[in-house]
Amino acid sequence: MTEKLNIGEICQRTVAVVYQHVDVSEAARLMSEHHVGSLVVVEGAADRQRVVGILTDRDIVIHIVARDRDAKAVRVADIMSRNPIAVRPEDSINDTLLLMRRHGIRRVPVTNVESMLIGIVSMDDLLETVADQLHSLVQTIKSEQIREVRLRE
Repeated sequence: MTEKLNIGEICQRTVAVVYQHVDVSEAARLMSEHHVGSLVVVEGAADRQRVVGILTDRDIVIHIVARDRDAKAVRVADIMSRNPIAVRPEDSINDTLLLMRRHGIRRVPVTNVESMLIGIVSMDDLLETVADQLHSLVQTIKSEQIREVRLRE
């Protein structure tokens, strides 16, 4: 529990991405293929992808499905959230949680100072990490209780 993890240690390094010029139908297919609820929108070569936006399944529902629009006729750039909130690998879990809560977001791209994509961290990733830390704390308490019982015998 005293171990200070940072976002770079828990983020997912494999990220589902899409380019701005792709139609929304293809983006939805990519979400389905990768079993994700969002795509990080990038520009640049595969080895140097700069984050320019994020597209969520909710964006598709609100901007395409609910308005009965043709998903093949709309580009990702038309409905994505631009300049998404991002974190750095050295950021703490606590600071990231506060940022996500303040902005009401469930996923955050992890970037370097040049906004180049490094990974992504989700509420699920953070919850898993915090749950592991809480489990360690509980195990420590149990160990202490066992030690005290043995000392009394």
